[in-house]
Amino acid sequence: MPPISCTLLVDDDDTTNYLNQRLLQRMAVTDTVLVAGNGQEALDLLHTHCEQAASPTCPTLILLDMKMPRMNGFEFLRAYARRPPLQNPAVVIIMLTTSLNAQDVARMQDLPIAGFLTKPLTRDKIEHILHEHFTPPL
Repeated sequence: MPPISCTLLVDDDDTTNYLNQRLLQRMAVTDTVLVAGNGQEALDLLHTHCEQAASPTCPTLILLDMKMPRMNGFEFLRAYARRPPLQNPAVVIIMLTTSLNAQDVARMQDLPIAGFLTKPLTRDKIEHILHEHFTPPL
């Protein structure tokens, strides 16, 4: 399978971002990795990198932390949904969390996400995302 063009990591923990970025690079599953420390930074990156519809640095996968300062994952998704449709790329959004709190899981049910995973991100979890969302049907 060819690598996806761009992945956006959104997490307030620098170590998590570094480890996830290294994992994606080692697996050679994406050409470009963008990193944002919170939801607002992620929106800013989308604005910059997705201005042109076919931009190779417009993310096709967003790995989004649930709990962050300034703008958390839920707030990001609400702001993302309010953007004009032409500014939103066709993207797979996976929420990452350390919490399987029943209230948090319930809040995720109605969000425009493709799914959620518990941290830490692993090779198996990335392979599952790729297989489920980026493998063309037979």
